[in-house]
Amino acid sequence: MSSENGPTPPSERIVALDALRGFALLGILVINIRLFSMPEIVLSNPTVYSDFTGSNYWAWFVGHVFAEQKFITLFTILFGGGVLLFTENAKKKESSALTLFFKRSGWLIIFGLAHAYLLWYGDILVAYGVTALLVVYLRDHSAQSLCGLGVILLAIPSLMEILIGLSAQTSELASSFEPAQSALQAEIETYQSGWFAQMDHRLSTSITRQTESFIAYTFWRVAGAMVLGMALFKWGILTNKRSSQFYRRLLVGGGSIGLGLTLAGVAFIEMNDWGVSAIIFWQQFNYWGSFFLAGGYIALIMLFCRRWPSGLVTRGLAAVGRTAFSNYILQTVIATTIFYGHGLGLFGQVTRAEALGVVVCIWLVQLPLSVLWLRYFRFGPMEWLWRLLTYETIPPVRRQSD
Repeated sequence: MSSENGPTPPSERIVALDALRGFALLGILVINIRLFSMPEIVLSNPTVYSDFTGSNYWAWFVGHVFAEQKFITLFTILFGGGVLLFTENAKKKESSALTLFFKRSGWLIIFGLAHAYLLWYGDILVAYGVTALLVVYLRDHSAQSLCGLGVILLAIPSLMEILIGLSAQTSELASSFEPAQSALQAEIETYQSGWFAQMDHRLSTSITRQTESFIAYTFWRVAGAMVLGMALFKWGILTNKRSSQFYRRLLVGGGSIGLGLTLAGVAFIEMNDWGVSAIIFWQQFNYWGSFFLAGGYIALIMLFCRRWPSGLVTRGLAAVGRTAFSNYILQTVIATTIFYGHGLGLFGQVTRAEALGVVVCIWLVQLPLSVLWLRYFRFGPMEWLWRLLTYETIPPVRRQSD
């Protein structure tokens, strides 16, 4: 299909936006690797499982301060910007923007369901697809109103968790944040088993995430971040249109506040000796700090791309960003093959420091593979399939001169 009524060709893409998406996608794995390799509870209370001293403590600390919630926040903000980018491009090409967008989101939900139930319960695609169906109706609002609405949406789950923390009994919190060792061992044995044996846990966990957790928490955070991303896109912040001085101020301001809040949270929870009654409140520091640090990361990548627009790192990150959907699924395939029983069966067998080593190894696969792939093909395999289903025509596969 021609670019007049089909998907956006590579020549019209925004390199800084692609590089930022690639940066976010790679960073997400720093935290997702914990879910791939250890029981799920380690994200809420890392003290209940595995060694939490020495290099393993510092592996957790670095991941928590610089990555946890920051990269998924950044990725969600970019998805919100992508809502505007897609609908604006469709409108320019005289296509039915909403019809195409609904079809695109519907297929994303289907892909996400397959990802969650067949591969990994930690899927985010379903939440993105469902939330986007509502968020797209806000696309014509001003950047200022979108920013304000985004903050309101983000405040809802934060306030709900604080109220839960104030009202819940310690015994109730303990059952959530300090599961019995038998339950942890059961999860380990499940994922050290074969694919079919994993299904019960994968199905029940995915259903809970896509129903109760989505309504109570995920929808509000995802919607708020997407709406905020729409505002940042309209302000030109995501597309490298602001001044270098603006990005330097955002880097220093966002980075300082984000790191300050996150480090204050670490100090708070350690002063409370990781008590269960303090865990919900501890999480609020990082919840809000992640948005400020994500802003700092946006500024960092914009300045980097401005300084080295054709550099090796920029091209590598942009290649990962252009194939983000494929790389997201590839991360799951590689990690589950390493850690689950139908592969090497290393679930529960690696330390936090060793898990970070696995992350680096996966990066070393994804970066050169993405560059090499785009040398010969226009889209990643998942991106190509998504476009085929959305536009109902076959996009060109082989790369042509842009």
